Amino acid sequence: MNKLTPLGELLKTIVSKRASDLHLSVGQVPMMRVDKTLLPVSKEIIKHDQMVNLLKGHLSEEQFKIFENNKEYDFSFGLEGMGRFRVNLYYEQSNIACAIRALPFEPISFSKIGFPEGLIEGLANKPSGLILVTGATGSGKTTTLGAMVEYINTHRACHIVTMEDPIEFVFKSNLSLVHQREIGSDSKSFANALKYVLRQDPDVILVGEMRDLETIEIALNVAETGHLVLATLHTPDAVQSVNRIIDVFPAHQQAQVRVQFSFVLQAVICQHLLPKKNGGVVMAAEILLANAAVRSLIRDSKSHQIYSSIQMGQKEGMKTLNMSLRDLVQSGTVSKEDAYSHCSDIKELEKMLG
Repeated sequence: MNKLTPLGELLKTIVSKRASDLHLSVGQVPMMRVDKTLLPVSKEIIKHDQMVNLLKGHLSEEQFKIFENNKEYDFSFGLEGMGRFRVNLYYEQSNIACAIRALPFEPISFSKIGFPEGLIEGLANKPSGLILVTGATGSGKTTTLGAMVEYINTHRACHIVTMEDPIEFVFKSNLSLVHQREIGSDSKSFANALKYVLRQDPDVILVGEMRDLETIEIALNVAETGHLVLATLHTPDAVQSVNRIIDVFPAHQQAQVRVQFSFVLQAVICQHLLPKKNGGVVMAAEILLANAAVRSLIRDSKSHQIYSSIQMGQKEGMKTLNMSLRDLVQSGTVSKEDAYSHCSDIKELEKMLG
C-alpha cells in the first residue's frame, strides 16, 4: 500500500470528519469547513517550506511554475479510497494559500441530492436544449451536473463531451462514450472548446461555467442545433438566471437573444445548501421548467412574471425557493432562522409557515 503524502494525511482527516473543504495558508493553522462552519484541523502553524512540500507531492514542476507566474492555479487529483479533490492555489499577502474541495469518486443519485423522483431524470433524457444549474460557490452545482452526466452515461447510448476547469468527477464510459476536456491543459478556454465541439459529433455537452458573452453565445447556438447543453451560472434564483443570460448581450441583440433563449431553455435549477438541525447539509432548490407560458414571458421581456409561473407550475414539478424552504422547515430538517437567512422574501416565507 502506498504511503500517503503529508497533504494526503490532512485530507484523510477532513474526509473522516465529513468536511467539505480544507484551507491551508502560510502563517495559519489548517482549517476545515464542517456543515458550513470553519474549524481548526490542528494547532500547528504552517510555514512556507511546509506549504511548498505539501503541494509539490501533487503538482508537477511545470504546474508549480505556472502557478508562480499566474499567481492563481486550479487543478484536481484523486486519492484511492478517499475521493477526488479540487484545488485552487492563490497568493495572499505574498504567501501561498489554497482551498481544497472534497469530492466523492462517483456522482451520487438524484434522490440523495434531494430532487423529487423522476424530475431530473426527465430533464436528462431531453434530446436537446439548455439546462442551467445555478447557485453560489459551494451550493452543489457540480454534484448535480455530475449526477446528470452519470445518469445519461448509464441510460443513453450517446457521446458526452465535458469542458471543465478543472475536471472534478471522472466518468468511465458506460452506455455512452464520455470525453472530458480540462480547460488549460486540453483547451485554452471554454469559448474555444465550444467553438470546435460540433466537429466532435457530440450529443450532450457539459460547460463547467458560462463566464462571458462569447461562451454564452456559442452555448445558445450549440443548444439550438439539436444538442443537450448542461451549464452553470453563479445566480441565486431563476429570474436572475434568465436576466443574466440576456443582459450579457448588447442592447441591440437582446430581442433576438430572448427569442433564441426561449426556444432552447429546458430548465433552471437554483441551488442553496443549508445546515441541517441534526448535522450535515441539505439542499433547497428553486426549479423552473420552460413550458409555453415561461417561453412566452422570456420572448416578451416579462421575466419579472416568471416567479408567478413557477408558483402556478407546481403540478409540472416547478417550485419556488420559498416552497422548498417551507418544506424543509415543516419537516423539521432545518431551522426557521436558517431558512430565513437564505430567502429573498422573508414576509412571503413567514406567511407560508403560518
